[in-house]
Amino acid sequence: RENFIHLCNPHLEKMKEDILYHFALGTGTHDFPALFGDVKFVCVGGSPSRMKAFIAYIAEELGLGSPGCDYPNICAGTDRYAMYKVGPVLSVSHGMGIPSISIMLHELIKLLYHAKCSNITIIRIGTSGGIGLEPGSVVITRQSVDATFKPQLEQVVLGKTVIRSTNLDEQLARELMQCSEEIGQFNTVIGNTMCTLDFYEGQGRLDGAICLYDEEEKLQYLKKAYDSGVRNIEMESSVFAAMCNLSGVKAAVVCVTLLNRLEGDQISSSHDVLVEYQQRPQKLVGYFIKKCLGK
Repeated sequence: RENFIHLCNPHLEKMKEDILYHFALGTGTHDFPALFGDVKFVCVGGSPSRMKAFIAYIAEELGLGSPGCDYPNICAGTDRYAMYKVGPVLSVSHGMGIPSISIMLHELIKLLYHAKCSNITIIRIGTSGGIGLEPGSVVITRQSVDATFKPQLEQVVLGKTVIRSTNLDEQLARELMQCSEEIGQFNTVIGNTMCTLDFYEGQGRLDGAICLYDEEEKLQYLKKAYDSGVRNIEMESSVFAAMCNLSGVKAAVVCVTLLNRLEGDQISSSHDVLVEYQQRPQKLVGYFIKKCLGK
């Protein structure tokens, strides 16, 4: 059954042209169905360079590119986001934090709608701080929770607080877990992901410019998070889950942990180790895409 993007905005139908400003794309200047109509998988992550590396990796995995091949940035007309495509896979950077990924997702969802894409799977791949896990563990998010451990996104619209669900697709999470077991190269768990508004105080760190709590209070908070089912912390998953839910898109979050926050706040692993860690979500999602495409 064809599952098309659902747009929760009746005003768009009245517009003669839709300009995706932060992508430097528009329906009046670009043929969206021709450019993006074959897309089935969208992978998003914070860093432009990481998403370019991912598209090169997936091209090689799918046998769609040659080693050393360069992939042009579709959003070269702006420096806000980067976008790359190979075959049915789109790779897009989203920057850091809820506001940045929210802007990107509004325009990405409209892009997929204008391109008449169907049966889309969107996966966020990234890094995170782990809780009670060895560094390098991969967390597949069951549901994104806020800093009070509630599975919701609280947003103010027209001066009123709106609460949106942040659950993610359970079947997709299980399929990704099965893929990790088949790969058998790194520890992977399904757990809740805490999404915060800040990297320092919002995540209970002791090393920011401002900190008005002590180490014992920090550890109590992180242990409470662990007991509630939280296994990692990042800054984008809540709005990602909420917007994908509202748009009828199957979505998942796959993040590697760079440290165990119960043991410290600063990332001290070597550059080479961190690079290998960051490749783990790419490997898992790449394996999943290959499996879905029967390759």
